[in-house]
Amino acid sequence: MKFVQLAKSLKEGLSPVYLVDGDEAYFRDHAVKAIREACALSLPDLNDVRLEGEAVKGERLSRLLGELKTSPMLDNYRLVRLYEYYPSEREWENGLGRYAASPTETTVLVIVNTMRKGCDLRKKQLVYVDCSRETEEMLARWVYGVARRAELNFDADAAGLFVRYCNSDAARMKLEIEKLSLLLGKGGKVSRSTVEEYVAKDVEYKIYELTQAASRGNRSAFSEILHDLMEKGFDESAALSALVSHYRTLTEIGSMRGTDAEIGSALGIKPYAVQKNRETASRLGKERVREVYLALYGLSAGMRSGLYTKSGALSAAIAKIFFG
Repeated sequence: MKFVQLAKSLKEGLSPVYLVDGDEAYFRDHAVKAIREACALSLPDLNDVRLEGEAVKGERLSRLLGELKTSPMLDNYRLVRLYEYYPSEREWENGLGRYAASPTETTVLVIVNTMRKGCDLRKKQLVYVDCSRETEEMLARWVYGVARRAELNFDADAAGLFVRYCNSDAARMKLEIEKLSLLLGKGGKVSRSTVEEYVAKDVEYKIYELTQAASRGNRSAFSEILHDLMEKGFDESAALSALVSHYRTLTEIGSMRGTDAEIGSALGIKPYAVQKNRETASRLGKERVREVYLALYGLSAGMRSGLYTKSGALSAAIAKIFFG
């Protein structure tokens, strides 16, 4: 199940074995917290055990199995949290796999992983809580729910912009919602203009805006965004690198055949982004896009070799983009 479905599942009851897995730290931490709260431990010092995966091999694995079979002390449940556990297929089958097939009713085992190593625990006898980074659409729905609990009302187009401004970072979105709650008060309405005024843009989103301003030929917006990035520690080589990457993508998409989904899969980007980049490449012209890309690539290579200074290379790149 997805992280956002966990709360509903816990209302129906606890499962004996969970796998909390994924690269979104906020979701992982809060999934464990939600399971812990569902256990309602009155004596956590006695009934909440935390172990590291590397520490439960050989003889220590036998001790872990003993922990799992130990009855809780003056509580309904005993919680065992096992972090970064990556067994081989054989290690699983000869150890926790046997336990998972016949778990102790009063023990809740939570395996918390950040990587995909060893055997695929997602296919084993446990409840899998997927804490991977979600799509923008799913995160927008999650934002609605978090905001509603904070007694805020998000406009439909505001939620998507909010997610992009926060670079899909769940922890940051939660903090920004708390900030908006303090600013707007209970029942406050979050519109697109509210997001633009009060939510600080993530650097990656600013880079996106920078490249879009470049391909639109909007020199005023480009200069303003670049100045803001520089004040935040962004340097000329990073700016040039972002521009090279953007025009390389436009060049590749402009020359590729296939559906948006097929091209997106090949390049590792979303179909919607392919569609928009196709429109940009078509508007600018394939030859012009390729010409700018090759010029920017040459300036970037020259900068790395010492032929150009960073500021000189970026200035030449800006001149090529806006003045040909």
